[in-house]
Amino acid sequence: MSLLANEDVLFHQGSLLTPDGQVVASYDIEQQQFTGPYFSLYGEDSIRNAAVRAFRLDYRAASVVQVINGMGVALGDSIIGLTAIEALREFNPDLHAIIYRPAKAPGYVDELYHLAAGIIAEIRWLPWRLANLTEPQPTIDLGNHLFWPAFANMPMIDFFLWALGVDPNLISPELKANRWLERLCLPVISAPGPGKDYVLFCHKASTPIRSIPQAMHLTLVEWLWQRFHCPVLGFTPVEHPHYQDISRFTTDTAHFLSWFKHARYVLTSDSAAVHIAAGFNVPSLAIFTSIKPERRVRDYPLCQPLRLEIPALDNMHASARPQDIALVEQAYQQLDLSRAC
Repeated sequence: MSLLANEDVLFHQGSLLTPDGQVVASYDIEQQQFTGPYFSLYGEDSIRNAAVRAFRLDYRAASVVQVINGMGVALGDSIIGLTAIEALREFNPDLHAIIYRPAKAPGYVDELYHLAAGIIAEIRWLPWRLANLTEPQPTIDLGNHLFWPAFANMPMIDFFLWALGVDPNLISPELKANRWLERLCLPVISAPGPGKDYVLFCHKASTPIRSIPQAMHLTLVEWLWQRFHCPVLGFTPVEHPHYQDISRFTTDTAHFLSWFKHARYVLTSDSAAVHIAAGFNVPSLAIFTSIKPERRVRDYPLCQPLRLEIPALDNMHASARPQDIALVEQAYQQLDLSRAC
């Protein structure tokens, strides 16, 4: 086992091991007081980690697969990661997947896994004793995937498939569009307006650099109204006569998903919303700032991406630095909505 320096623990490309044999997530360590020492899980021969050594698995011969630290602590990553798990059943419809989750992930993200339990995978939570993981079935470590070089250089769905030991080219585009969301048991919602038609404005991503600036909210809501002439719903206050803030009616992830399921159209950024819209086969417009659209929406035929050219922010996944946000706000002022078909 390799002992990690304190400064390396939070950015380690994989999961961690405590001296008493517990597998833990770097994210959980970040959320609490550092109690090291921690070792890398790299040295365990029974656990595969594509960040260390790429591998291939024949899922036709596997009845069970275990995924440690899957599939991240962001909602969008989780949706696509679960799509990759579901795609493995192209090789073996009876495959049983077990995902070991970080213990302190945001509640709204873990709610997605509760909804998916029994449909996509069995869910367990870290820490977990290493001795109870080293069984005959394949065990894959996806810990801290945000810091893997491949995560920044591949379409996200292809990254997760590759990290699970599959050639992404073997999976059809139809299986990469999150359509498993349609199988979730979701609450009934009541849409406003006599026709019950509505469009969604979803401004927020998991980081400010990929969110729609507040100064653009009214402009984009007006564009939606002029195009569709039906109520515009969203999750933040906007002073517009045909807009309604539904955040108070969106008490959990299940209700959040339901609003997308029944929407006529979605306008969003590089956020979980674009992946949800694709999962429910809802047309969308997604505005991208720092990540190339083909790495996120390549397999979504009903999504139109608009890229804002901000060279200084290329490939930056997250930032709240004022100088970066200023560049985003400046680029949005040049947004040409006539490019949206």
